[in-house]
Order: sequence, then C-alpha cells, then structure tokens
Amino acid sequence: MVDLFADRVLVKNNKDQDELDTEREIITRLQNRILMLFFASAESDTCQRFAPTLHDFFKQLTDEFYVERSAQLVLLYVSLDQSVEQLENFLKELPKKSLFLAYEDPYRRELETMFDVREVPTVVVLRPDCSILIPNAVEEITRLGPDCYRNWHEAAELIDRNFLTKEDFEDKSMRSFTDPVRRLKYKKKKKQRRGWGVGGDEGEEAGADDRDGGGSMW
Repeated sequence: MVDLFADRVLVKNNKDQDELDTEREIITRLQNRILMLFFASAESDTCQRFAPTLHDFFKQLTDEFYVERSAQLVLLYVSLDQSVEQLENFLKELPKKSLFLAYEDPYRRELETMFDVREVPTVVVLRPDCSILIPNAVEEITRLGPDCYRNWHEAAELIDRNFLTKEDFEDKSMRSFTDPVRRLKYKKKKKQRRGWGVGGDEGEEAGADDRDGGGSMW
C-alpha cells in the first residue's frame, strides 16, 4: 500500500489540511489497512447523493461512538473536479478523518487511469498489498452499509482483534462480568475431582464425600 503513494503528499481533511509528506507518516497511516479510493466530482448529482451515505458508512466504522476501536480502514478522496473550489466544497461532505490528494497533484489522473475508472462515483477497495478487493463498492456500501466491512476484513486477511462494534463490546462486557463466577465453579469442580490433592483411594473417597454434601468447604 505504501508503495502506491511513495514520494506523494496526502492531505488530511481537517481544518488545517495537514499534510502527510514523509515516508514514516504515510506508513503509519496506510500500512496494514484497507484503502478506499473514492473517485468523484462535485459536478455529478450522483456523487452528491452518495457522499452522505459514504460519510455515514465511514463514520460508523471509525468513530469511537459506534465502535470500541476504529476499523483498519482509510478513505482517500481522488478528486475529478474541474476546479479547486469544487474540490474544497465537496470535501465538506466527507469525513474529517478522510484524506485527499491536492487539486494540483497530477497523480489524481494517474490513479484514474491505473484503476480504469469509467464512472463516478467509484470506490475502489484495496487490500494492504495494493491488490483490488472490490473494483467499485458503491452499490455494496449503499445496499449493506457497515456490514460489508466484515466481508472486506475477512477477504483482505487482516489481523485485527481490536475491531468491535458497540453491540460486540456490550456482549463482551457481559461475558467478562460472568467470567469470575464461571472460573470459581471450575476451580471447585477441579478440586473435587482431585480429592483436595489426596491421591489413590483416599482421593476417591474424598470426592464421594463431597458429592454427598460432606467434607467440602464450598
């Protein structure tokens, strides 16, 4: 993934439009992540309609209000706009955590050719090794929403044990609450089977006493 943007400058879609212009910064942001290349133009009504859907999709997978840990997912806007003003206006419709290529960067058009983009909007989904996972995920994102990320995650063979939806986290919390009780019961049964550490026939007799209700401190 990093090789695709070697010697390039990626810009954050925040107030200051901070730049990722060093190899270390780009590696930190892109390595071992699924990358969505969003090709679009502010002139397209279809792009304008899809932008809120993509915004919500990305936010529900990366905002800690919705997930315990952010998904290994990066959104990069590849502008096919006709002016800087169009690009800047369209960026307002995209998540603040997304990235983009500057209007004056000719690499925008190179990527368009590289991935054979023939319509907008197009969302090319890439594995961490830069191979194409989904040539255009617009329909899938619209139809399935955040649920399709799990399919991507599995297909990309990412190791990400930290990604939890809010529902998963709540379920995990409930399991964690009952774990000490279950461990205590397990230890009790284990001690009973071992006859409190006494071997041979005496251990078996101790176990029998426990089952009859005698001799056990539990």
